[in-house]
Amino acid sequence: MTLHALPQERPDQERPDQGRFDEGRFDEVWDVLVVGFGFAGGASAIAAHDAGARVLLIEKQPDPGGISICAGGGIRTIVEHEGARAYLREAAGPDVPDDVLDAIAAGMAELEPYFRDLAKVNGAEIAVHRRIANYPFPGHDGFGTVEVLSIPGFDPRAEYPHVRGRLRGPNVFKLVHDNVRARGIEVRLNTAAERLILGEGGAVLGAELRHEGRLKRIAARRGVILASGGFEAAPELQRKYWQIRPVLPVATRGNTGDGIRMAQAAGADLWHMWHFHGSYGFRHTDPAYPYGLRVKKLPDWTPQLQEPDVRMSWIVLDRQGRRFMNEYQPYIQDTGHRPLDQYDAQSQRFPRIPAFLVVDEEGRKLYPLGQTVLNDRSVEPYEWSDDNLKEVGNGILKRADSVEELATLIGAAPAAVVSSLERWNAAVEAGQDGDHRRPAGSLFPVRNPPFYVGELWPVVSNTQGGPAHDAQQRVINAHGEPIPRLYEAGEIGSIWGFLYLGAGNLAECFVTGRIAGREAAAQRPWATAPELTAA
Repeated sequence: MTLHALPQERPDQERPDQGRFDEGRFDEVWDVLVVGFGFAGGASAIAAHDAGARVLLIEKQPDPGGISICAGGGIRTIVEHEGARAYLREAAGPDVPDDVLDAIAAGMAELEPYFRDLAKVNGAEIAVHRRIANYPFPGHDGFGTVEVLSIPGFDPRAEYPHVRGRLRGPNVFKLVHDNVRARGIEVRLNTAAERLILGEGGAVLGAELRHEGRLKRIAARRGVILASGGFEAAPELQRKYWQIRPVLPVATRGNTGDGIRMAQAAGADLWHMWHFHGSYGFRHTDPAYPYGLRVKKLPDWTPQLQEPDVRMSWIVLDRQGRRFMNEYQPYIQDTGHRPLDQYDAQSQRFPRIPAFLVVDEEGRKLYPLGQTVLNDRSVEPYEWSDDNLKEVGNGILKRADSVEELATLIGAAPAAVVSSLERWNAAVEAGQDGDHRRPAGSLFPVRNPPFYVGELWPVVSNTQGGPAHDAQQRVINAHGEPIPRLYEAGEIGSIWGFLYLGAGNLAECFVTGRIAGREAAAQRPWATAPELTAA
């Protein structure tokens, strides 16, 4: 017997008898399967459950949270819709349809009451702050952030000891986690989705899941939601879509592009695969350590509207000993890697990979130069020292007692390094960086030996490209048609295709998760025994 694609009707619509469901073709039957338990997966599962669906939420890692739990915890919201919507168009880029942006904007405007409703479960303290966006596009002042300030009795290090985040990311995940628990939604950890199960016409009927070596076929009678993140830890996918290499992940080894591959096998189109949220950072001298170490995060700033008055202790030089970039870009954690992405066809090298962070003795004392952000119980997180001397001892930073020694460590001509330092220190004295327009308030001299140098590599916090989707979070194919019963939420198919909006990925997780959960739960459950294929 074959299954013909059913129209995507609402549950309350009249419909003919659907026949009997042959459970023998599956190990388990659910209404909605959600793949990935970060913010987007949690929001999807909550929305689908609240819409009346039986939901199975899976996570392939031994602990939930994904990359979400490592985030700063500010969730971008909209307080002035018209202006903010205009900003979204500039930041997202031209390949995201207007109706998709409309759905995102509408959802962002609803996030404050949404979070206050979630907070009823555990008494979380919610706050909303005005916060301008990262670039001076029209509508930059139409935004705010929702924050989960505290949760009674919650100790993030005790409940999530495998996480090294910053600020309030664990608070947000605890709120999501408690809401999933309160609803009795079934969660399975160490459970990976490997393939989608398709019926005739390409309708998604479920997925093959692997747990402890055993493969199960799971029916999802209303829909499958992919909330499995991007491909930060998939170098083979990065090589397909990025010129820059190598790029080190900083937060998780779990995001290996599984959902992207499954969606592609079902016929999905892709968008802005080139765009990732990343910066520059250090590589640990232990080759077994699997993560890059991000440079210290200094406050973001908005050109033409506000500039930072925060000293940045370092400059960055290339292999020739030349300074080549503004080290303190407006949102360095998003675009800091881009100046390193240059290939020299004459030398057949990336002359800025690695690049070199340089500070002097006063800069070394100012603050820790690196930081750790990760979610991984199998790795002992690296704790950066306050004075950077541990890093000198283990070789992440190297000491040079003279400019000549510094040049030797870089592999550059001493005259080039001398010239770069002299030019930089003259700019500091003048209060203006005429070469790369680094903000005046960040200028800090590099003149007093000993000097310290560390190799800098491109690092990725999270990717933005993935399967394209419509305003209902349905994954679409290359002809712009939705793939029946296949949805996505969060990072896997993010809208940010040009410049990232700070805290925008977190907002997107909740907005798109709510949409995907509602839409999947609203579908007419299929019940006929189909001829099946695995995608």
